[in-house]
Amino acid sequence: MAKIKMKTPLVEMDGDEMTRIIWKMIKDELLFPFLELKTEYYDLGLMERERTKDQVTMDAALANKKYGVGVKCATITPNMQRVEEYNLSQMWKSPNGTIRAVLDGTVFRTPIIIDSIRPAVRNWKKPITIARHAYGDVYKDTEFRVPGPGRAELLFTDSQGQESFRQTVFDFEGPGVLQTLYNKDDSILSFARSCFEFALNTRQDLWFSTKDTISKQYDQTFKLLFQDIYEKEYKEKFDSLGLTYFYTLIDDAVARIIRSEGGFIWALKNYDGDVMSDMISTAFGSLAMMTSVLVSPYGQYEYEAAHGTVTRHYYRYLQGEETSTNPIATIFAWSGALRKRGEMDGLSDLVMFADALESSSLETLNDHIMTKDLVSLVTPGTEVKTVNTLPFIREIAKRLSSKL
Repeated sequence: MAKIKMKTPLVEMDGDEMTRIIWKMIKDELLFPFLELKTEYYDLGLMERERTKDQVTMDAALANKKYGVGVKCATITPNMQRVEEYNLSQMWKSPNGTIRAVLDGTVFRTPIIIDSIRPAVRNWKKPITIARHAYGDVYKDTEFRVPGPGRAELLFTDSQGQESFRQTVFDFEGPGVLQTLYNKDDSILSFARSCFEFALNTRQDLWFSTKDTISKQYDQTFKLLFQDIYEKEYKEKFDSLGLTYFYTLIDDAVARIIRSEGGFIWALKNYDGDVMSDMISTAFGSLAMMTSVLVSPYGQYEYEAAHGTVTRHYYRYLQGEETSTNPIATIFAWSGALRKRGEMDGLSDLVMFADALESSSLETLNDHIMTKDLVSLVTPGTEVKTVNTLPFIREIAKRLSSKL
């Protein structure tokens, strides 16, 4: 067959450790044989970030903003141990955080479901997508270890230098700890619009939850801004498609979700979304079986795997061992980006290829050929063929080739 051509490049962001190895396998076995792959390449591996003083991350983020669609490999966010291991000049920030800030995006994570792995919650029959606000909250907090007795105050000085708010937080009688959070209306509004747009595009109901009964300013601001945007900009569109926007307290939402069948989007603040996305992915099966897409309200998209760089497998790979690392989430990052590129450029062949790549991956799993991490999750009594990463990818390639 003639290879499928692309018009506009994808922004390709390479990564670290075992996922970097898998990234190349996917391109060699699943993409190059079928596509004239067109990408603008950025190496976000930790050593390149060190060499460029992290400028490469900003360049990649701006390219993603320019071209509209990016696909990203998992990357290391260094801690102190990594600084020593890689001899870094500093503890570089999360590349994901930089990209999210540039695109002003919301992260949507959806579990990938297969026949032989049943969700831990027996009611769940359809995926639950987590929409996580990717700004502020505890990830941009200010913290202080209180050494002894004293008064903590919250002070706001306006742009004219006038003190307009001061309130005692707590009178410490001894050592303790102090934390402050912040957020911005424009970021919350972008979050809300991304959620409503994603719900419309995927034809799913949207749930949103905070704890505004306790947090009467911070959480309530989220609630009120979501409701205002919905009433002014989205209610008629939701009604015309028979979709529902639903707000409730987060503890009530958790109870309702456990009793639900799934099949909707659950929007959450940054920290809540971080925690609940791991809960959802684990209850459905595995973090390695979860898609992740960053959606900007201005029409830019960045696709990635929800998991990390699989360090333990990488160390074994460096010793010459083959590993049974699950590549599904990374494959779906590529398929999601290619599909979106095809939709934006009006290339039906590229959209068809992305669909075929995903269906071939799922068929391989439903034929009970899978990597080692999934074997313990399958329904008891199911006969499974366990394979290493490259043979697994080649099984997908066989099915993909037959479709094309």
